[in-house]
Formats: sequence, C-alpha cells, structure tokens
Amino acid sequence: MKTKLLDILTFSEKRENFLILLREGPKSLEEIRSSLNVTSSGMIPQIRKLEERNLVHRIGKNYELTDMGIIVTNAFFPLIRTTEFIEKHENFLNGHDIKAIPDNLLRRIFEFANSNLTESKISELYEPHKEFMKYLQDSRKFLGIAPVFHHSYPPLFLKLAESGRQVSIILTREVFEKVKKEHEAELSKFIELENGQLFISDEVIRLASAVTDNFFSMSLFFKNGGYDSQRELVSRDKTAIKWGEELFNHFIAKSKKVNNLKVFSEPLPA
Repeated sequence: MKTKLLDILTFSEKRENFLILLREGPKSLEEIRSSLNVTSSGMIPQIRKLEERNLVHRIGKNYELTDMGIIVTNAFFPLIRTTEFIEKHENFLNGHDIKAIPDNLLRRIFEFANSNLTESKISELYEPHKEFMKYLQDSRKFLGIAPVFHHSYPPLFLKLAESGRQVSIILTREVFEKVKKEHEAELSKFIELENGQLFISDEVIRLASAVTDNFFSMSLFFKNGGYDSQRELVSRDKTAIKWGEELFNHFIAKSKKVNNLKVFSEPLPA
C-alpha cells in the first residue's frame, strides 16, 4: 500500500528540509550533506522515498525536483514557513491584534518567517529603537507608517530627507495634528523637499512599520487597543522587506498626500 503523499511530506524533518533545499535548484549529495548537516547513510533512504513518489529524481550527480515535486513543494513550502513563524512568535501573536494586517498579506505571513522579536527596555521607550537606528544609517530610502506620535521622529525624518534619502511617511490624521502642532516648522521643511513625502490616512491603522533597503520592522497594538511600544518584529530578509513594501503600499493607496499644510489644517471631527 502506497504511503500517503501528505505523510511523505510531513513525517520526516529530513525529507521536509531536503525538498525546501531543492527549491533553490539541483544539489549534489555533498551539497545536501553540508547544507542540511546530515550523513549520506541517514539521508539516502529519505531520498529514495521521495524518488518512489516521483517528487525527486537524480540527473548526473545532482538531485532535483520533478515537475510533480515542484508543484507539491511550492504548495507545501508556505505551510511549513507559516507554522514556523507561528511557533516562533506564538506568544507575541496571541496577545496582539493581527487583524490589522491586510488579508492578502496575512495569508503570506510566511514571507516574514525569517524574523526576530526585539524588545526595548522601559527606560528606552522615549527613544527610537536601537535596531531601527542601526539600519537607518546604511539606507537610501525609508518608508514608514506611524499611527502613534513619537517626539523624536519628526526631526529625525527631516534630517534623513535633508541628507538625500528618499523618505515617505504615512500618518493617521490624529498623529498628523499632533506633529503639526509641535513640529510645524520641521513638517513644512520636510514636505518642501523633493525626496520628502507625507501622507495622511483617515482610517484607523493599528500597526506601525518601517521599511528600508535592508530592514523591515513591524509593531502591533494589543488586543485591548493599546500600542505595544516595547516589542517589534524585525527582519533583514529580502522577502520580508518586499512584504513590508506591499504593506506600506496597501495603506498609501488609501491615504492623501500632503503638499501644503494649510490644505490639511481643518480640525478633527468631533
């Protein structure tokens, strides 16, 4: 009796890792041993099972996915990465409002799987996150979503734009009013710069994010409505950065660009 295909995929971590490795392209047995930290005697029986189900075949000295293997692995890979992401950050996700993430990106949360949770000390709450500041130094662009007011960010973003970086910021209406009240001069200078773009969203945005050339971070709100200013998910993975850019574009599509502060000077609705 044939072993069920799902069992072939899920009952062996070696087979699972091997299939994911072959998504990168053909691999020799030596490359497989080195990449997966396995022995030939431990790996070959697992390869044989995958060959029997026509998921993998050997061409010359290399193993590669068959057409069927490509179909199955492309469907299997997101599930594996999604479960890895959830297992890694389960406690964080359970306490936060993940519904703030658009549905199409939530279904592709596995693209953010290679991420770490960083936590600031209470004494650092009023300063920009260290990881955030570290990666800004080497970045040519910055895309930010800010649903909460942080006193040190307006001068920071102006400084980045004045240094030649491309800086685009989305503020909620409430945050915009606070920034305009306390940093109007800096805000005016910022929007006058060719590479400084400011957008206002009249929607409630329950997440904050930052995207640069080599870095993506995202902070969430607690389920009770409060903003978690201490923890953020951070990744330098290219797929995570692309995911973050799509998140920014989702909200910018529903926002209005600010070209003149006077046009956006009407008070907030009561």
